[in-house]
Amino acid sequence: MIEKGKISALQMGIMMYPTILATAILTIPSLTAPYAKQDLWISPLWACPIGLSIVFVFFQLHKLYPEMNIIQYSECIMGRFFGKIFGFLYLFFFLQNSGLVLREYAEFIITTALPKTPIIVVIASMVLVSAFAVRGGVEVIARASLVFFPLFTFPLLIMGVLLLPDIHIQNILPIFGNGITPSLKGAFFIISWFSDLLYVSFLLPFLKDPEKGRKWGGISVLAITLTMVVTSLSSVFVLGVVTSKELYPVMNVVRYVSIGDFIEHIESIVMAVWITGVFLKFSLFYYALVLGAAQWMRLSNYKSIVLPLGFLQVIFSIWVTPSIQQLGYFFSTIGSVYVPFIESVLPLFLLFLALIQRKLKEKSPESV
Repeated sequence: MIEKGKISALQMGIMMYPTILATAILTIPSLTAPYAKQDLWISPLWACPIGLSIVFVFFQLHKLYPEMNIIQYSECIMGRFFGKIFGFLYLFFFLQNSGLVLREYAEFIITTALPKTPIIVVIASMVLVSAFAVRGGVEVIARASLVFFPLFTFPLLIMGVLLLPDIHIQNILPIFGNGITPSLKGAFFIISWFSDLLYVSFLLPFLKDPEKGRKWGGISVLAITLTMVVTSLSSVFVLGVVTSKELYPVMNVVRYVSIGDFIEHIESIVMAVWITGVFLKFSLFYYALVLGAAQWMRLSNYKSIVLPLGFLQVIFSIWVTPSIQQLGYFFSTIGSVYVPFIESVLPLFLLFLALIQRKLKEKSPESV
């Protein structure tokens, strides 16, 4: 094994929480609102079973191949030649996915806080900081997630309480006014974020208590769903129909927080929370890319390729889309099909092949 580190099932669950929510929390309301309207808060509930199904698929694959991730067991299932092609497809996808996360992060920082800062500086700084975590291995990323988890969640809870004077419950009415179809359409976009649960494949081989992994995986998905529902409700309660016209609805929502003359203008807290979440999310993406590439090339150590792949991610983040408008268009069109296909449908296909192989092996002694 290239990676010698070990993590607990609890740490795995905590790592998956910001992996999904870090980018989703700001953009999902604006992506789902044009379709789901006032029912956008229901969309995460429709997508939740898909998230649980994705976790189930990877736990089943892990049960069949306990010490391997998707890059490794694809060769066992499909053979070395086709497995290598399959693995390369995923490595390229990881590179592109990391580039999208970096670009989304950089566009947000430049749009809201540092408009005169070159985008390459914003991107490179995140890659450099994450590179230290990746070189430290899975244990370092897990401990960072454990430390930063309260910093990521508690401010969201506090802001939810501070928004209570500004909510307008009538904004969510009528519920299912146009049937369930609008909220189902909104769920289609949320599935793209739940599909990132694929990265649990790179954590399962390092669990100290694998028997608890399924439980904490499920708890993480439910916690993610609840947070999405609360975030979407906050946007609808405060902004109403305007939610669909906002680029970052949550940022506009927190601007309404004003208690006396001492609690107001807390957008900087949202930004700090988001940067923390993106760091944790990107570090896991970066780690999966580096570890997967090292295993695909059969290297004895992955640390030597951390910086070269970091440089490639910087290039991809610039190349992947020319503007924030194109980035939003990608997420709302091609990305909503392309990402779930790579991260959800293909792993299900792998599991199907693996189960067929297992059945054939069980029958082969009987036929002799």
